[in-house]
Amino acid sequence: MKRILRIFVIDTLGLFVVSNVISGISFKDGLMSLFLAGIALGISSIVVKPIINILLLPINLLTFNLFKWASSAITLYIVTLVVPGFVINGLTFIGYQSKWFDIPAVHLEGILAFIAISFLLSIFSATVHWLIK
Repeated sequence: MKRILRIFVIDTLGLFVVSNVISGISFKDGLMSLFLAGIALGISSIVVKPIINILLLPINLLTFNLFKWASSAITLYIVTLVVPGFVINGLTFIGYQSKWFDIPAVHLEGILAFIAISFLLSIFSATVHWLIK
């Protein structure tokens, strides 16, 4: 139970942080959509993602597990289908410039947006899991 609650909190917080960093993710009903998307993402990470990983196992073996982000993108797409107020229109990052380095602006749509957002969510959740341990 503790693990499920931790996954829910980290997924919900990850959705909130990623939606504030990039534009293209919208929660039409506000916090209610955010919590429903967090619950759905947590449930799909526990139940659906292992099934998708088994189905994609041959491709993952051929690509040395680089195709694993596809399973995360598929679960994120399933969450957008299930939660009515959670919409991903694309990924737009306006870029960042500083004295030492520049990050260019990026705009992605379609499946590339789902892959990029799932990549950002996985980086966030892995960092938070690492910090908790």
